[in-house]
Amino acid sequence: MKSDILNVDNTPSLIKSVKTEYYQIPLAEVLSDAKHGDHTHFEVIVCKVLCQDGFEGVGYTYTGGKGGRAIYSLIEDELKPSLIGKDASRISQLWEEMTYHLHYVGRGGLLSFAISAVDIALWDIRCKRLGEPLWKVAGGHADRTRCYAGGIDLNFTQDKLLSNIQGYLDSGFKGVKIKVGKPDYREDVARVAAVRNLIGDDTIFMVDANYSLPVETAIRFAKAIEQYDIKWFEEPTLPDDYDGFARIAESTSIPLAMGENLHTVYEFNLAVQKSRLGFLQPDASNIGGITGWMKVANLAYINNLPICTHGMHELHVSLMSSQPHAGYMEVHSFPIDQYTIEKFTVDQNGNAVAPNVAGTGVEFDPALVGQYLIKQS
Repeated sequence: MKSDILNVDNTPSLIKSVKTEYYQIPLAEVLSDAKHGDHTHFEVIVCKVLCQDGFEGVGYTYTGGKGGRAIYSLIEDELKPSLIGKDASRISQLWEEMTYHLHYVGRGGLLSFAISAVDIALWDIRCKRLGEPLWKVAGGHADRTRCYAGGIDLNFTQDKLLSNIQGYLDSGFKGVKIKVGKPDYREDVARVAAVRNLIGDDTIFMVDANYSLPVETAIRFAKAIEQYDIKWFEEPTLPDDYDGFARIAESTSIPLAMGENLHTVYEFNLAVQKSRLGFLQPDASNIGGITGWMKVANLAYINNLPICTHGMHELHVSLMSSQPHAGYMEVHSFPIDQYTIEKFTVDQNGNAVAPNVAGTGVEFDPALVGQYLIKQS
């Protein structure tokens, strides 16, 4: 890999090859939420873009354990042929081309995951060519961001839930989130009360229903937990029910948050217009990569909303750090960062620290992920 900042002859950085890898990585224990059920593993699809001048970028996306092979195929069979020979520095143009190349059959959904992996690789190349870390290239506001530990813990007993939360506190986190969505919402209320009692008044506390609740149940639950100082109520109901979100928001003092299931910038725009959200949570793995994430960040900025994230904290730490209106970054229960060379860190104030290396700072360690490789091109 070349370390010079510019090509000697100033020629465009043409894409020489695109290679794709598909991994299935087991979780240490079964993790459950109200809508997706049990998680036993997560999938990682890695995209490596090599340019003729020697610069290589690494991008990736992930899933909760399903759909990874389809994403792999979209990159290999549909996107890769259209990328060879293109100028990797023209990220916006390539993003538009990928988006509309398969728009008719793939608007949002799996296509957004596939584009994300390619786009992140292109940004990795851009940052490496500049010799700068992503947090500077994407905005440069700061080199760290507020964060919280997001648990996938609906299947935990209350005792285990509290033990898990204590582990987050012992690790230095100043904020925590738990899953809700039990068949009887009163059980969720009891768990919320127990967690608030454990963490005290100064720890940020969020709840996440994974879009599992009918609107009326979500309203009853929200009213019942208002007394516990909840920072936000995440995905109380179906992400497509923009009006339902608005009804919930109008009925509670707790701000609402969503974003992980919005896979186009237009869906985010509708949500901002109609759903009365307090926080936006784009995920660069499924909103079209860094390019898509930045578009949503700009949307949040002009609507005076904090930008937050879902998942892939090893990458999002740089994006969140770069923005002046950053809210809180989720440190996810899928430990992707345990398989990367650059390790994720939290400072003494509970803030996540962005990697200060040229590129996105996310490179997978072959010695750690190699045993979980299922397929590669």
